[in-house]
Amino acid sequence: MTFEGLAAIISVVSVLSGIALGWMGRARTVRQDIVQQASTDTNLKVDVEYIKRGVDDIRAEQRSQGKEIEKLAERVTRVEESSKQAHKRLDRIDASGE
Repeated sequence: MTFEGLAAIISVVSVLSGIALGWMGRARTVRQDIVQQASTDTNLKVDVEYIKRGVDDIRAEQRSQGKEIEKLAERVTRVEESSKQAHKRLDRIDASGE
């Protein structure tokens, strides 16, 4: 085997190893990108679920406040009716006392 043949073999082996190393590096980068994207997607899903739960809590609280407002409106109506009757009685007392 001559020096030129040995150099040619070394060149071919070098090119093949360069291609293999480049391919493995690219595959590794793709796997890392997939892992990073999956992590990002998971974080987004968790954040969306947290927001959904917050919105559900706000809706439940809003319903509860609506019910409380209805109760207060009912009580105010009763108080207004009661005060109207009290004023009528006072007017009758004033009219009979004069």
